[in-house]
Amino acid sequence: MTAGADDLILEITKLSKSFGPVRALREVDFQLRRGEIHALAGENGAGKSTLMNIIDGILRPDSGEIRLDGNPVTITSPARAQALGIGFVHQEIALCPDITVAENIFMAATNSSRALLMDFRGLERRSGEILRRLGDIDPVVPVRSLSISQQQLVEIAKALTLDCRVLILDEPTAALTEREAQILFEIMHKLAGQGISIIYISHRMVEIFDNCDRVTVLRDGQFITTMNVSDTTPGEVVSAMVGRVIDSLYPPKLSVGERSDEIILDVHDLTERNRFREVSFELRKGEILGLAGLIGAGRSEIVKGICKLEGEVTGEVSLHGRALRLAHYADSIAEGLVYLSEDRKGDGLFLDMSIAANVSALCVEQIAAAGGGLIDDGRENEQAERLGARLNLRYGHVGQPVSALSGGNQQKVAIAKMLSVSPKVIFLDEPTRGVDVGAKAEIHRILRDLARSGVGIVVISSELPELIGVCDRVLVVREGRIAGEVTDDEMTEDRIMYLASLGEQRPVAS
Repeated sequence: MTAGADDLILEITKLSKSFGPVRALREVDFQLRRGEIHALAGENGAGKSTLMNIIDGILRPDSGEIRLDGNPVTITSPARAQALGIGFVHQEIALCPDITVAENIFMAATNSSRALLMDFRGLERRSGEILRRLGDIDPVVPVRSLSISQQQLVEIAKALTLDCRVLILDEPTAALTEREAQILFEIMHKLAGQGISIIYISHRMVEIFDNCDRVTVLRDGQFITTMNVSDTTPGEVVSAMVGRVIDSLYPPKLSVGERSDEIILDVHDLTERNRFREVSFELRKGEILGLAGLIGAGRSEIVKGICKLEGEVTGEVSLHGRALRLAHYADSIAEGLVYLSEDRKGDGLFLDMSIAANVSALCVEQIAAAGGGLIDDGRENEQAERLGARLNLRYGHVGQPVSALSGGNQQKVAIAKMLSVSPKVIFLDEPTRGVDVGAKAEIHRILRDLARSGVGIVVISSELPELIGVCDRVLVVREGRIAGEVTDDEMTEDRIMYLASLGEQRPVAS
């Protein structure tokens, strides 16, 4: 960053916002310099989204002032924000699935155009030029045919078409592969070098410290501090976020003496035509097993195949030495194998339903009233309260909708839903995606406690520090096959990425 300390493009002073009795922001100050990448950090519920939604014109503040290039501005809508040169890439993907990638990217420009006919070829050519900077995405395919990570790149491409002076990126790498994330970081630094200022929201400390110039921390709707990244540490930022010291994100792993040879789950020669082949592995008692690999390598597909969620799968699956005969996911649940989706809001939870109803979704028959098909509200509420207490779930009452909870507490509800059926093995796909640092530490502790209690735990994660920190062993998947296994001192980011990319063990230097 070459901008001077007084070269401010965006200055926010004493901004406040309330929703009824809840004060989301309390006289927050924030300053963004020209050409800097400025991280905004805080736990879920800290006020980050409210602040960004005010800057983008989605919300109006109750009080306070926003200055752009030194001039007071009133931002009444996202269209007004765009006219002022403010672009916002939201964490939640908001694309139209039934139209093409190109049409999505230039939707705003098309809507404002006075042309009688749409220039499809022009849209495809211009979108193709932008997409080539981000990844291999065909601009003529419908969005619904893309993976989550590809859809996120389309969202970023939309923002790059705007003449932005301020670009807000909200958890932009949450669904990206390591390679896609690195491409994004290169683009961010190039944009900053061109004088564009970037507000970067992320829970991932490594991304903040590798790419950002300064970091501002919010907590409970209040400004806590702004620090130069070069003058602080991840631990200090996390402590400012949560208001307490977090000793470690990861609980202790199994010691050598605690490791067991007892096999909970045995998978042999699992195959599903073109998606994965001859997959074999064992899950042992007490351990947390990780699945690593690039997006598209087949990690989720393997787990969904085991649970009979999708695909025509062949091979053998045994639980505690007994061969399973599974035809549908309902059979998997009945045997004690459950899957927690990476898409918490799309597949994992019913956001508009109550906490209690979500927790009981897999076990309705267990909380049904005697002699009939009606739900026993008392039993349903008791179950939610009991499992909520076990997971340290923070909520008002079990009748409130899940949508009212923070991301971390929503994930705890999803885990409680799994626990309601007394599972023997839980497969968790991206278990801490979109979850703040404090909640991550809690979820990691929950997983370790479950493993020690005898529940088999398999974790899929695109965050290599998470896999290394929480897992006892990691299997690396490449092109639908197990490329290798890492444990103990071999469990490094370098070794995992080597296996994920090349599929063979690198020679160990003598």
